[in-house]
Formats: sequence, C-alpha cells, structure tokens
Amino acid sequence: MKVIDAITVTSTLVQRQQIQFDEANGLIMAVGDLNLTADYTFGNDCYLFAGMGDVHIHAREDVSGKNNYKEDFTTARMALRNGGLCHAGDMPNNPVPPVDEKSYEAKVKLAEKVEGEIWAYAGIGPETRPLSYSVPYKVYMGPSIGELFFKDLPTLEHTLEHYRGENVSFHCEDPLILEAHKSATHHHDRRPVEAEVIATKDALMMIQKFNLKGKLCHYSSGEGLRLIREARSQGVEVQIEVTPQHLFYDIEHILEKDLKVFQMNPPIRHEYDRSALLMALKNGEIDFLATDHAPHTHEEKEKGTSGLTGLDTFGPFVTWLIDDQGFDPKLIAKVAAENPGDFFNQFLPSWQKISKVYSNMGDGVGYLKPGYRANFTVLNMKRPLTVDRQNLKTKVGHSPFMGVTFPGSVEALFIGGQKV
Repeated sequence: MKVIDAITVTSTLVQRQQIQFDEANGLIMAVGDLNLTADYTFGNDCYLFAGMGDVHIHAREDVSGKNNYKEDFTTARMALRNGGLCHAGDMPNNPVPPVDEKSYEAKVKLAEKVEGEIWAYAGIGPETRPLSYSVPYKVYMGPSIGELFFKDLPTLEHTLEHYRGENVSFHCEDPLILEAHKSATHHHDRRPVEAEVIATKDALMMIQKFNLKGKLCHYSSGEGLRLIREARSQGVEVQIEVTPQHLFYDIEHILEKDLKVFQMNPPIRHEYDRSALLMALKNGEIDFLATDHAPHTHEEKEKGTSGLTGLDTFGPFVTWLIDDQGFDPKLIAKVAAENPGDFFNQFLPSWQKISKVYSNMGDGVGYLKPGYRANFTVLNMKRPLTVDRQNLKTKVGHSPFMGVTFPGSVEALFIGGQKV
C-alpha cells in the first residue's frame, strides 16, 4: 500500500487529505483524514486531481501504419503523460477506419501496448451500421482530414437512423457551406462560422430525432452556443467539447505569416467567439476540455494541412485557466477529470470483453473514490513552464503554444498506482 498527502480537488471540494492506494491492483483503497505515514507529500503549491482525460485526440496509428510517421500510440502516450493526462480517446479518421467489429477490434488490439491509456472511437460513414456492443462513435458531417465523412444531410440522416440511442460525437461543419467557400483566400474564410452553425442545427435535430447521446466536438462558435442553449432548454441532451486553442487564440491576434501554423478544423475564430467560449466554460455549459491533438509534420503544416498538437501542454494550460482566467479548480476537476471519466466508464464493460488491458480498471477512472483506478494528476501552480521543442514528447515536435509561458506545470502523474 502507498499513501499520498495532498490538496485534492474534486467537483465539489478542495481540501488537504490522504489517498491510500494499492500498487498491486492499481486501485484507490481509502480517501480522507487517514492519519497514515505518507509515501508522497505534495505542498500547498500543488493541486491533486483524479487522473485527467482527453476525449478527443488523433494518435494516427492504425493497421495500415501509413500515418505512423506523424504519431503512433507509443509517442501519443508519451505526449499525454507529459501533459498530465491518464487517458485519451482516439478518433477514427484513419487510412483504415474502424467502422465495424473486425476493424474496431483490430485497432483496439494495436492500442493494447499502451494499456488502455488510449481508447478508440468507431467511425460512422455512408452505409455503416452499429457494432453489437456499446462504443463511442464519431461522425464527420463534412470533409476534414481523411475520407470518412458525409457529403450531404439526407445521406447522414439515413445512416444515423440505424444508430438510435447510441453515443455519437459530431464534427459540425456543413459540407455545402464548405464547398461554397472553398475558393476563399484564408482557411478561416473557407470554413466560416456559418458552416458550424448550420451543422449544429442539423446535429441537434438528429440527436433529438434519433434519441442519440450527442456530443459536439471542438466547438468554436459563440453564435452556435445560443442554439445549444435553446435545444437544452427544450430537453435535448447534448454535450460540448472545447479546445485550449479556441480558448487561448483568436484570429485577430495571429499574424498573416503564421496562419498556416495555427490552421485547424474548425478554424481559430474571432475574439467574440473566444470570449463566448471562455464564459460558457466558466459557467459550466461546456462539458469537456479536449485538445483535438492532431499531429502533422512541419512540412505538412507549411503546406497548409489542418491540425494542431495539444497533449503535451494540457496540464500547463489548465494552470492558465485557473491562475490567469480565474477558473474554479473544482470546475476543472469536472471538465478535465470527472466528465471524461464518466464518458470512458460507460464503455468499460464492452472494452473488457474485447481486450485484456481493461480488466484492472475497478469502477473506472476520473474520481478520487475507493474502488476507482489510482490515476492522479498533480499540478504545481507556482512552477512556470515555457513551451519549447525540448519539453515536447509528440513525434512531430511542435505546438501551437511554442514560446508561451504558462503559470504552472505538471508536478507528478500516477497511472494505476504507479508514479510515471
């Protein structure tokens, strides 16, 4: 048995207490005023959260191996650990997308080498059908990176009719709007806010019509938030992600020469959108802080390939939200640990049936409670970090936060009771 003494943060309480955990089974055994001798003590400059999770990354590896030069499960795990994360969900827009049980289980098998720290979404495309067991799904409403997307709403609606009641995450960009603006000079004009807003209306309609457990990925539009609020007020259950990039940057403050460096789908928006997203997150209207970690080489970025990295800087960015933007640490526990844990835990029974690496997860992840996996993210709020090439673990070696100094950094990380 091991014991940690630290200021712990949950969605309801910030307090100094002890956590006892079993290194052998990787589970939390007791939490509270235990009066035990601590093996690890973290000072008042540190916050200990349940192991944080990222519900949206692109680790790039699949059975084809075609994109392993950008990232693979091993290097993605190095980056996520570097950023203070304990688990992450990998998106399905691979050269060989996981769209049925055979292809999905083949990808899960590949990810076994990272021991459940990276888990997989299944893809939805024209004419696909649900798997026989519960998994998270991702649908691309318009073209992005890869070939797994829909070209029109009727085809998407016909397909989603077969996914009634399933958990579906939407990339909200309307294909017709994208087509109409494809000749614009700048990326953010080729993928305008209008494309996200129209796609949001359609996604909310289909979530309600097919009783989906819906999630809107990497949301970027302040205008679209109004539609989501209206839908929620009418009983539509929908969750929202937001990326650090969309919270930190706006197009007004990115130089013309750097536009390709910051290119992603959906694009970095205007100051109005950034402010609206920050306020919505602070008000508890956004459910997940998710990086959309999408690594491409320097050469690809110079050619205008969309996608930004984010795993390495997750924890330091969180310290910026708390220290610079005045976010309540309890809210961070909700959007970075507990909500990602809830998302992960609902699929644990399915994953346990198809992969041995999920057999030692106990009640799951995301909570500082007995029976849950002993995953802990410890952030030092007083040890600044300036992002540079030397402190990145992603294979592509770059970050949209290059040169940024965050007020704090990752102090320690425990996964399954092991300090890593």
